[in-house]
Amino acid sequence: MTYIAKPRLHHPTLAKNAVGYTRRDYEGKVSTLCAGCGHDSVSAAIVQACWQLDIQPHRVAKLSGIGCSSKTPDYFLGASHGFNTVHGRMPSVLTGANLANRELLYLGISGDGDSASIGFGQFAHALRRGVRMVYIVENNGVYGLTKGQFSATADRGSKSKKGAVNADTGIDLALLALQLGATYVARGFSGDKGQLVPLIEGAIRHGGAAFIDVVSPCVAFNNHEGSTRSYDHVRAHNEALNRIDFIDLAPELVAAPEPGQTLDLPQADGSRLRLRKLHAGFDPTDRVGALTQVQALAAAGEIATGLLFVDPAAGDLHQALNTASTPLNRLTEAELVPGSVALAKINASLR
Repeated sequence: MTYIAKPRLHHPTLAKNAVGYTRRDYEGKVSTLCAGCGHDSVSAAIVQACWQLDIQPHRVAKLSGIGCSSKTPDYFLGASHGFNTVHGRMPSVLTGANLANRELLYLGISGDGDSASIGFGQFAHALRRGVRMVYIVENNGVYGLTKGQFSATADRGSKSKKGAVNADTGIDLALLALQLGATYVARGFSGDKGQLVPLIEGAIRHGGAAFIDVVSPCVAFNNHEGSTRSYDHVRAHNEALNRIDFIDLAPELVAAPEPGQTLDLPQADGSRLRLRKLHAGFDPTDRVGALTQVQALAAAGEIATGLLFVDPAAGDLHQALNTASTPLNRLTEAELVPGSVALAKINASLR
């Protein structure tokens, strides 16, 4: 595969953040995804959020699995640490890296196929254990790399591009994240940058397991009539808590409804997707209320978007395990081998 390199020289008048970087410094390689793919908008939102938060790129570790979504870390934060794992195994690799060095900011990038199918168990355990991370799923309801089969998040009754009807119940990853104990749960739409960037910023600042389900339409295989992940369908069913999906090769649709408003997204196939932003009076600190609200909107055919839940006093896996604050690669022999006296005390405490 041929990559087009971006010029390294930046115009001297570009604005810099508090740590001396321009927004361009947070970019990566030129994307090889389909023109109009929602995933590229998610990458742009991550770039914007990290630049605005004055994050030093070398303090970030980005990990991914397999799929269109898992290619995207190559397109942002080119100066950060990165690791592309095997299919569905990103959460466990991220957990190990986090336990070894808590000083980095961990971004886990995945897709609905990577996290809701082969990596479903890893998704669940990383969230319930409270691994401090920003876990982003770019959700389009299909397997884009293998020509558009339904993913596990595809809604029952939705149609594939070839006309097949999905007979299986779709998995709602945001609902599962709420039930599994994630302490920051949000859902955004790739075409609503005004909502998505603050959601990512909030997840980065959060002190525990942060999960964001991003409705990110596929312009090649899931933007047709009958798809509930098409741009048209999402716009038609958007209730802020929101979610959107797929479109045919075409310019990306962009829309930003006001809080409490519904957005109907017309799809290339003639169908519509309805997103609804959460009302300003919604209480995101009520986990049970968030579960009820998301399910109620889903029953009405709408997708809730926005900050669904946050625990301001969240802890993480390091606190639960009482691990050393120093990264493992900086521990000295004296700290790793404390001697017979310390061992005797440990043995005595176990009797």
